[in-house]
Amino acid sequence: MTLVAGLGCRRGCSEQELRALLDAALAEYELVPGDLSALASVDSKADEPGLQALALTLRLPLALLPAAQLAACEGRLSGLSAIALRETGSPGIAEAAALVQAEALAGRPARLLVEKRRSANATCALACPLEDVDTP
Repeated sequence: MTLVAGLGCRRGCSEQELRALLDAALAEYELVPGDLSALASVDSKADEPGLQALALTLRLPLALLPAAQLAACEGRLSGLSAIALRETGSPGIAEAAALVQAEALAGRPARLLVEKRRSANATCALACPLEDVDTP
């Protein structure tokens, strides 16, 4: 199965906060970090220590995607963020990054398995190719 976690965060968000949010999202479908194929975020987060540390800890690739590519997913997002739009140029980070990277890895359309979940400083969403999970 191809499963991608899309992550967004405020500057300085800790690895621990990102991990707790990710674990909670995965637990909704009784999944674990080992089920993930990759992490994804917007390219402007390339220097975020929490994101980098999480990718290293989980031994997963971290795809850093251009905001313009994420913005193309606007109509597929569960909600739009004025803050994300102002800061990055994309109205959503976590969901869009998960969708874009899942599609890139699988070579076919993807859907959100878990819509955006929030903590104080981060967002997380999970996406997989349409055929990989039989859920509503």
